[in-house]
Amino acid sequence: MVDERILTYLQDILNAIEDMESCFLDFPNRYDLFSKDIMRQCVVERKVEIMGEAINRIKKLNSNIQIPNARAIIDTRNRIIHSYDNVTSEFLWSLVQRHIPELKQDIEILFTKLMK
Repeated sequence: MVDERILTYLQDILNAIEDMESCFLDFPNRYDLFSKDIMRQCVVERKVEIMGEAINRIKKLNSNIQIPNARAIIDTRNRIIHSYDNVTSEFLWSLVQRHIPELKQDIEILFTKLMK
């Protein structure tokens, strides 16, 4: 039986991703517009903080749970929080375009697996 807190944290990650995705529903897939949109950049930062913290908590509860790129996600959270002056719009855009969609798939698969 899996610890209910782990399922809650996984759901928190999925909710953060869905919240972030909702900010881009009617937004053109263009970096030049994103780079000028402070609101969307702030949403990405905050939601990545939540994702990284949730993964950190999962790893503390059960280090055997395998989340691809977990360390990189936690490090990204830490970078946003502690080195905020080194977080660029290019970096955030790469998260939105490449890394978050991959994370969503990985978390959905893990969530389904743990629910069985």
